[in-house]
Amino acid sequence: MSTQPRNPYDELAQLADPEPDYGAEPGGGEDGFSGFDRLGIRSDGDEADDWSPPNHRGKSRLAALPVALKLTVAAVVTATFFVTGDRLAVAYAEEKAEDKIQQSLDLAARPQVDIEGFPFLTQVLNRRIDKADVTVPDVAADKVSLAEVHATATDVRIVGDLPTAIQGAVIDRMDGDVLLSFDDLNRELGASQVEFSDAGRGSIRIIGSLPVAGRDVSVRAQAHLRRDGDRAVSTTVEGMRLDVPGLFTYRPGKDPAHSGLRLHPEAVRRITQEAAQAKALLDLPAVVERLGIPRSQIDRALSSEKELSRLTGSPRFIEQLMKVNLVELVIDHPWLLEKAGIDPGLVSALLALRPPELSDQLSLSFELPKTTGDLRLRGIEVERSGVRADLTGTGLTFGKVAGAGGDQR
Repeated sequence: MSTQPRNPYDELAQLADPEPDYGAEPGGGEDGFSGFDRLGIRSDGDEADDWSPPNHRGKSRLAALPVALKLTVAAVVTATFFVTGDRLAVAYAEEKAEDKIQQSLDLAARPQVDIEGFPFLTQVLNRRIDKADVTVPDVAADKVSLAEVHATATDVRIVGDLPTAIQGAVIDRMDGDVLLSFDDLNRELGASQVEFSDAGRGSIRIIGSLPVAGRDVSVRAQAHLRRDGDRAVSTTVEGMRLDVPGLFTYRPGKDPAHSGLRLHPEAVRRITQEAAQAKALLDLPAVVERLGIPRSQIDRALSSEKELSRLTGSPRFIEQLMKVNLVELVIDHPWLLEKAGIDPGLVSALLALRPPELSDQLSLSFELPKTTGDLRLRGIEVERSGVRADLTGTGLTFGKVAGAGGDQR
């Protein structure tokens, strides 16, 4: 037995991998693989696999988005289509409603209907509109027309199928107003060449002319409007004054202090400057009585040109003559007007006009169009642009409504 000590490095050398045999055949080793095969390198003689291009696109971009974002986009797209469809349905329903209102009220102009509330399709399913605004232009009302009728209808029950088969509607409540425009009044009553404007304190100023006996006579008046029942407006015309420039003023009425036929200053001066006309007036006892001149003074004036000139030229005489009401004098002495250079036919035509007839020519009265249900006027107000009347209604029906008389046209 050897006593030589063991070298530890020899044991380590035995544990190492065996060194390659560089003298072996290039084609293989003990395990049948060459050194190139062991390194993963193919030789030129090896058969290569089929080549395909690399996929640089990878997965789709949409697939890469988070699921929450996909759901959000889908919800926005769906909501957009829903809102668009809802608004298209509203537009169609508004058009059908406009047709029904125009037919029901026999309107010349097409109304405008704006349906409020969202979503509309849920109202369609319930056949009930929460709120709708209706504007109707140019509504005939007696001899004048209403410039605009505006109403807000609430709780409207639809008869028929929305939005394509509307037969009619029942309005639970409606509030609105109507406008009687001064511009329309001036145009529609233009045959009389009369203009209307706001005079303040709820009254209307009337200025223009009226044709009387082939001549235009200036007219001034004030009109007051009042509600006549629940469906009409009536007119009271006051302070009417008709003028023939340079001749006289006629105020119709029964009050002797404010009514009658009185000469203009120009006509009075013309009469007093011509002795024949002055004597014709002073020869009438009725004139002398109204003038309040002593009879002795009248006699002196009739017998002396100087006294006549002195009397008729005094300011007091001119003022008193302008105050004389000539209505009764003209009726009894028609030649008196000719002496004063006034056409008797014109005066006779004026005197033939009675306040009711004149008021009718200047009347702004109107009545609401007939409808089913309860439609009423609440109040009247004069504005700068015209006369506005507030109205309210309940149970109004339009179109073919069962239980409301059939076709409400």
